Amino acid sequence: MMISFVIPCYRSENTVSAVVEEIIQEMGQSMEGCPFEIYLVNDCSPDNVWSVICRLCETYPMVHGISLARNFGQHSALMAGYRHCSGDIIVSLDDDGQAPIESVGALVEKINEGYDVVFGRYPEIKQSLFRRFGTAMNTKMCEVLLGKPKSIVSNSFFAMRRFIMDEITRYENCYPYLGGLIFRSTKNMANIDVEQRNRAEGTSGYSIMKLLMLWLNGFTSFSVKPLRVASVVGIVSAVLGFIWGIYCIIHKIVNPNVLIGYSSLAAIILFIGGMIMLMLGMIGEYVGRIYISINNSPQYVIKEFCNVKEKEQSSADKQIE
Repeated sequence: MMISFVIPCYRSENTVSAVVEEIIQEMGQSMEGCPFEIYLVNDCSPDNVWSVICRLCETYPMVHGISLARNFGQHSALMAGYRHCSGDIIVSLDDDGQAPIESVGALVEKINEGYDVVFGRYPEIKQSLFRRFGTAMNTKMCEVLLGKPKSIVSNSFFAMRRFIMDEITRYENCYPYLGGLIFRSTKNMANIDVEQRNRAEGTSGYSIMKLLMLWLNGFTSFSVKPLRVASVVGIVSAVLGFIWGIYCIIHKIVNPNVLIGYSSLAAIILFIGGMIMLMLGMIGEYVGRIYISINNSPQYVIKEFCNVKEKEQSSADKQIE
């Protein structure tokens, strides 16, 4: 049984070495004899992380490096690593040192019980209030729009079977969202409790704008429920407008001396106009994504490899053409 570790790297020149060395140490101790490989994907990081990755590839033959031509985002970087790895079980984790490497054996053991995907669950989340809010919003969005089981807590530290990864990598459009791809592939998943570490260095790379774009990507790429919500809001607004019109007519008949003010009318026009523009913007987002996908915008572009076989390169390149 081969285990593949896929780690997207961004602003982690001072932390990724420790993560890789701990994986190698842990695999040698708790899972001795189990073959493994580590794929490090440089998401066009502005620091010297690619130089660090190349040094790790030279030092450890099981470490492989992929460098992207520009910053495509965490999920696209993971897709690049998935298309090149060859493991029977794939473990994904971040490069910041927060993932408890000692729990990898527990993830694999839970997979061997028959589950397709196993997520690490942090009883105590060591994140800022802003990131906690973002995580809560993302969880609720996945439940409502993507069909995530409410009993499952998802995060970036998880393991999955090979056939799930193969299904995920069939997605070739330029807006990958791993939560949507996983939840539409299987419901046979589980959690194990793990302890989240403190971040080794720096802060999260997700700003408010990046989180908003991540949510937008999630619910526009894998769900049409927002369009259905738009239809319901349109119907409700039309009914309320009709009822208000009837009320105004009856009120005027009952009391001819009543003055019809402009403030209420202006408020209604602004409300309805705002809702119309919101729904048009939502429809435009879907249409724009369709247009970009039809134009074959790349999911990612690989600039160079380090310690990756030519055969693997050719196979992967064919998959993203």
